[in-house]
Amino acid sequence: MKVLVIGANGKVGSLLVNKLATQHQVLAGSRNPNSANNAYNIEQVYIDLLSDVDMLADSMSGADAVYFVSGSRGKNLLLIDLHGAIKTMQAAEKAGVKRYIMLSSVFALQPERWNESFLSDLTDYNIAKHYADRYLTTQTDLDYTILQPGGLKEEQGTGKIETNVTSPGTNSIANVVDTLVAVLENNSTIGKVILMHDGNTPIDEALNQLG
Repeated sequence: MKVLVIGANGKVGSLLVNKLATQHQVLAGSRNPNSANNAYNIEQVYIDLLSDVDMLADSMSGADAVYFVSGSRGKNLLLIDLHGAIKTMQAAEKAGVKRYIMLSSVFALQPERWNESFLSDLTDYNIAKHYADRYLTTQTDLDYTILQPGGLKEEQGTGKIETNVTSPGTNSIANVVDTLVAVLENNSTIGKVILMHDGNTPIDEALNQLG
């Protein structure tokens, strides 16, 4: 399988690229392709989320699946986190790529929770993620999965998570990456919005419990 990772130079994206490359051919998409990471099964691809849909679609040519794990880190929420994400969905449809996996944020689709203390400083970010997620779920015909973790930490992964999330929890980046990889291999995650945090259930088991 050929898999495009948009946001390949980020903390999540760089780990995701290397994990996926053990099983798939990976297109590592970013605005500044990392020539240092030209390992086996990894091809660097230039992707600028400010470009138009046609250019983005050209970058997806031949891909079987797309991951969107990019973000502006609060610097350009409208053009990158919201509109940039939506353009990649439109581009995927234009390029004939059905499988689309989005990294989002916990409770992004539940605005009634945004006033809670752990989210109160992230309202603008959550608005961007909310409408990107809404577009993916209601305005596309993509085989989507949306993964919504809480806060990310650079900790050693345990390979264990919880997906029946009603309150936020921390997430090791490694666990998030391993879950993103597992989602691609598990067709039962198609059409699902998955909230997660670190927990006690092995990742594959947690995904299989989604029903």
